[in-house]
Formats: sequence, structure tokens, C-alpha cells
Amino acid sequence: MALGLRAISGEPVIDTENGEELKRVLPGVDIALANLPRESPGTLYITTKQVIWVSDVDKSKGYAVDFSSISLHAVSRDPEAYPAPCLYTQIETEADEDLNSDDSDSESNHVLDLSNVREMRLIPSDPTQLDSLFQVFCECAELNPDPNNEEPEEEHNWIFSADQMEDEEAEDEGYLSHNPTNTLGHSNGHHDLARNILELEINDERFEDAEEAEHDGDNTHHH
Repeated sequence: MALGLRAISGEPVIDTENGEELKRVLPGVDIALANLPRESPGTLYITTKQVIWVSDVDKSKGYAVDFSSISLHAVSRDPEAYPAPCLYTQIETEADEDLNSDDSDSESNHVLDLSNVREMRLIPSDPTQLDSLFQVFCECAELNPDPNNEEPEEEHNWIFSADQMEDEEAEDEGYLSHNPTNTLGHSNGHHDLARNILELEINDERFEDAEEAEHDGDNTHHH
């Protein structure tokens, strides 16, 4: 199946014959693609295979993306990152062109090529729904692992929160500098975010090994 965002028309089509199930329906959700203005309002449908948004104003207008194309999703409550609390997602595409540059004028002056969209934000009218929405995304992402990634699962599937990171020394300079949302995040595949945190853990292990070696050396001198 092709990577990236695609346009749909009408009610969502769910492939129940092949095991696809509807997990969540959330009305009153705006959507913002790349750096384009947000579109509202709409209804969000989350299945075990894909994320679907259908406009409430024009039922013939909608978007869908498979979970296998979503490389990262995170809750964003930082007004500096985006004016409204939202679920931020990064989308893998087959195109080389990146629409998420600062040149927003070029995006607005051309017909949007959905296959090039690399960022999608879902903005619920009720921000308290974000945490439960994030959990549903996590569950469905786990059901759709990256088929091209043969590394052990524990090396690249990350789910974490700011609270869990408070006890980690990596929070101040490592985690917060690489996470644009400063809240919750999940990386579904071998991507930069997972690598950054993995490198921090590797460095921690090396530090611990050095401490053990130094400790053993001290014991040797005592004998």
C-alpha cells in the first residue's frame, strides 16, 4: 500500500472482511495539514488500520492515512509549537519534496499534493480528549509495525511522557530538545526521535561501565 496521505470522498470505508475494526469516532475535530490553515469542523474515525477525517461541512471532502505511514505521533500543548492543543503526527511519504519548510507562500499558491504532506495536526474541540486519543493511536500503531524494520522491537518502539522523563538526566538537554511537543510522544519505527533516546541510553550504559571499571580498580589497589 502506498505511503502518505490521500483524499477520500463520502463516508469512511472499513475493510471488515480483512479484520479492520473501528476503534474510535470523535466529532468536532479540526485538521491542519503541513503549514496550511486548519480546516474545521470534521469527524475523526480511527480504525485498526487507518486514520480518517471527514468534513462536517462538505461530506465529500476528507483525508485518510494508514498507520503504517505514521512515523510519529505526539500530544502538543505548547502554544509556541502550535496555537491550540493538538495531536501532532509525522507522515512518511514517497516524495522527496518537503512541504514543511518555512516557505508557506509556495504551499498556498499551488494545489496541495497530499502525497507530499509530511505533517498533520488533529485539533479536538475538547482538549481533554487528547490523552485518550493518543492512547488509541498508540494501540493502533502497535498493530501496524514498520514492515521494513527488522530490528528488535525494544530498540525502536518508544512511548514516553514528560512525567516519566523527570527522573532521567536526559530530560534537560536530550529529550526536550528533540521533542517538539514537550508532552507525550510515540515513534512507530526506526526514526530520529527513537535514535536520539537510544543514543542517550547507550551513553548512560557506557558511563555505568566506566564507573564499574574504576570501582574494580580501586578494589584491586586495596588488596
